[in-house]
Amino acid sequence: MPVTDPAALTASLIRCPSVTPEEGGALVLLEELLSNAGFACTRVDRGGVSNLFARWGDKGHAKTFGFNGHTDVVPVGDEAAWTADPFGAEIRDGIMFGRGATDMKSGVAAFAAAAIDLVRDTPPEGAIILTITGDEEGDAVDGTTALLDYMDAKGEKMSVCLVGEPTCPNEMGDMMKIGRRGSLTAWFTFTGVQGHSAYPHRAKNPLPAMARLMDQMASHTLDEGSDHFDASTLAIVTMDTGNPATNVIPAECRATVNIRFNDLHSGASLTDWMQTLADAIAAETSIDIAMTVKISGESFITPPGPLSDLVAASVEAETGRTPELSTSGGTSDARFVQHHCPVVEFGLVGKTMHKVDENVPVDQIHQLKSIYSRILRDYFA
Repeated sequence: MPVTDPAALTASLIRCPSVTPEEGGALVLLEELLSNAGFACTRVDRGGVSNLFARWGDKGHAKTFGFNGHTDVVPVGDEAAWTADPFGAEIRDGIMFGRGATDMKSGVAAFAAAAIDLVRDTPPEGAIILTITGDEEGDAVDGTTALLDYMDAKGEKMSVCLVGEPTCPNEMGDMMKIGRRGSLTAWFTFTGVQGHSAYPHRAKNPLPAMARLMDQMASHTLDEGSDHFDASTLAIVTMDTGNPATNVIPAECRATVNIRFNDLHSGASLTDWMQTLADAIAAETSIDIAMTVKISGESFITPPGPLSDLVAASVEAETGRTPELSTSGGTSDARFVQHHCPVVEFGLVGKTMHKVDENVPVDQIHQLKSIYSRILRDYFA
């Protein structure tokens, strides 16, 4: 049987300009490739977002391995700053350049190639499901969530799932993810009364209230960490007045904070904490403080066990490194999958993701396929 080349597939995917939420031809390409290999493919498009569900094997099999990933990419940014065509998949000195080379068209190519070769060469006793979205880099409202909703409606079930996001900070094989921190963003609007700065008693300045609230939040220690998580963090990401005048007290100002939190908190508990602080300062200062919160995801963990052992053993066999079991980093679509089945993440070194001249060593793409192939072989053994 011919071997599916993950590097060639990565190059083909990079040449699809799938800047989120544009499909760009990437899912069309994958659907054709997987269909030709015997996968039953269904487009699960929703809300203007393109998604692909692909299954090989009997529906509802008790041993069903799932892969999850995305083909959408972040915008190119300043194209003039690139030394290669962002959608050209140029290879120089064994390194492939292009938007999505690391995050994460190479990961999708590697697990698709591994799955195709397995079912062609040694069809397993079980099933393989691939869920591939075009909405991970965007709002993530109609991507993996749409695929999981479709699976629930159709009675499709993964026993376990591996998300192919880049997880290694420095060397191939040095880290895998068994969970992720939660993330929320809070927007605050402080409203007072505009006036002349020479007559502050005739105005109601919202700026001291904003400064006080932001200082209380930033100075507070949320926690010291937990068994599997680092300490939670709160960052003030902007404070704005939009006031160009030096002799005017503004009527309004705004601030935004982002919190990355561990399993000692929930989005709701942190929202209540911020609201309590805001209410107290509003009462002290007579400034109206309005808060809007978006919870991007709650913290979660897949406890170390059979799935993480399987992935770690395969990584060590192919790279010689024992991966650290980590919950660091930002959010990923694993936060949705964890409600469906046990999930872990393993992928490439992520040093260049989202950067100008994003790139991946070609040999690492082949190595990643080898890791995924071993995981599948050992899972179905």
